[in-house]
Formats: sequence, C-alpha cells, structure tokens
Amino acid sequence: MSHLQKITFSSDRLIEAQLLLLLQIKSSHGYELIQRLNDADFTIEEVDPATIYRHLRRMDKEELVKSHWETGPSGPGRRLYTVTKSGEELLSQWTINIKQQKEKLANFLKTYEQYHNS
Repeated sequence: MSHLQKITFSSDRLIEAQLLLLLQIKSSHGYELIQRLNDADFTIEEVDPATIYRHLRRMDKEELVKSHWETGPSGPGRRLYTVTKSGEELLSQWTINIKQQKEKLANFLKTYEQYHNS
C-alpha cells in the first residue's frame, strides 16, 4: 500500500505526522502518546484523546502503525503502538511537504511585512 501522495494540510491531518514522528522515536501506549504529543508543543491547544485514538485506529487499519495488547502485572491490558515501514515512508513524505509549506508561509510573512512596513 503506497501512502506517498500529495498531503493536504489541516490541523486534524497534521496529527498523523506528529503521531508517526513520536512513534518513530519510541513505541508508546495511547495514553502515553497523548501526553508526549501535548508535551512536544506541536499544537496550539491540547489534543482531544478521542481524536488521537481515532487516528491510531485508522493508522493501524492502514498499516501505518501496528499495535498489540500488552498486559502488565496490575491493571488492564493496553495497546502498544509501533510505526511500520509504510508509516516511516509516509512520515518522510510529510516532512518534505511540511518543509515546502514552511517556505510558502515564510514567503507570505515576508510579503506581508514588506507591504505593512512600507
């Protein structure tokens, strides 16, 4: 399944890239991943846990991440999420697109400042 495509930017879709990056750094359980995402300062506001779990389920179905249940000595089992090769490839594409978008935003700000300061 090829996920290399033109990526549309929206805050909801950008969460996918953020999750893939954090999972590439370290496999995580959902709750831990939500905390890591909030701590990473990638978003303006705290993320909605339901949104994160919805993304994780979709990404698991699309084979961008894989998950399995882990059971500990106490408490209920938890899903551990790990990025897949397809997820790494999509993260690479996200990175290229984010860099391009950053350049476009920088051009916008430069043009705005030139106009506003003249």
